[in-house]
Amino acid sequence: MDRRETGPQETAYQRDLKMQQEMADGDYDDKVVENGKPYRVPYAIVKQVEFSNITKEDLVDLEHAARLQYRLLLNDAILKAKVEFAKLRITVVYNPSDSKNLKEKISLEGLIDFLAGEGVHVDQKSMVISDFDYYKNMYVYQFDPPSIREHPPYSYTMEEWKEMKPKYEESVRKGEEEKLTKFHEWQNAYSEQHPEMKMGTVPVPEKKTSFIGKVLGKNSKKKANKQEKGFWFHGV
Repeated sequence: MDRRETGPQETAYQRDLKMQQEMADGDYDDKVVENGKPYRVPYAIVKQVEFSNITKEDLVDLEHAARLQYRLLLNDAILKAKVEFAKLRITVVYNPSDSKNLKEKISLEGLIDFLAGEGVHVDQKSMVISDFDYYKNMYVYQFDPPSIREHPPYSYTMEEWKEMKPKYEESVRKGEEEKLTKFHEWQNAYSEQHPEMKMGTVPVPEKKTSFIGKVLGKNSKKKANKQEKGFWFHGV
């Protein structure tokens, strides 16, 4: 098919944008401003729900809790899931059914039914629901963090590490300076032992003649001259 006859094709992004504009009302804004420029984000405000007081019989053990977390994340409407077996708590960030974006959605009742299908029966009285800003609390945290999260060395607490850190950084700095000083001393000593290495005066090694060149001798030069002039073909 000649695409020149049909004209330019509409891209998936353009279709998504058109549907978003048709669905959204004046109160919905799917853009954020970075460095003075607007950018679209897939989500605006979504929901976070925390289920607590879950029985150990429902979670069974750590392996079952890990599999439950994995199955939750397989749902496209669930953006984040954390199943804590030790604390008997499940935290889920999901795209609610009343949101105005075009992504997959799930209702709170659908989420509770999904957990019930996995053998986990939640207590709705112990349930806490809150708004969750996708851009500030998830996108920026994961893709543009202000700093790399720091962890203390093994067997030390964060308070102990904060006291140790200035001395450690100072010892690292001194160690780098000592290594650089030793390298410069070695560099200067090597230059004194090999004066031909100074100012780019390293002699260029003479090009060695190959074994075939030694055998052929002048014939190889004649052959090279013939190749420069051209070649001729032996007929049959």
